[in-house]
Amino acid sequence: MREKMVLYFPESVVEHPLTYSLIKDFNLMVNILKANINPKMEGRIVAEISGDKDDFRAGLDFLHSRGVKTLPLEQEIIWVEERCTHCGACSVICPAGALVMERPAMLVHFDGEKCIICEHCITACPSRAMEVRY
Repeated sequence: MREKMVLYFPESVVEHPLTYSLIKDFNLMVNILKANINPKMEGRIVAEISGDKDDFRAGLDFLHSRGVKTLPLEQEIIWVEERCTHCGACSVICPAGALVMERPAMLVHFDGEKCIICEHCITACPSRAMEVRY
């Protein structure tokens, strides 16, 4: 089982090694795609979690018992090719390599499977060819 999820951590557990527990105690692979965790504040992690179905469910139950809210990642980044001017501003800022400039043709290509939904491309694109879909 593999799912991209958003994990919301309450202030009371932000400093606990919960992702470590998912890996060690529940045999899950946790690929952190984006995180905003600060001591004494609520936190948020966007992660791809994968493993055996029973381990997956037990891991989520563990998180819920600690007050962590889990939601499936329901937003995605969309590339509207008709608006794209192929300037490459998005490819320079994309940390995941989802947006690349094909050379020597100088054409931008988008691979949604690599996208980590950091939204950097949204602000970088002068022609507004990148959108968030919820």
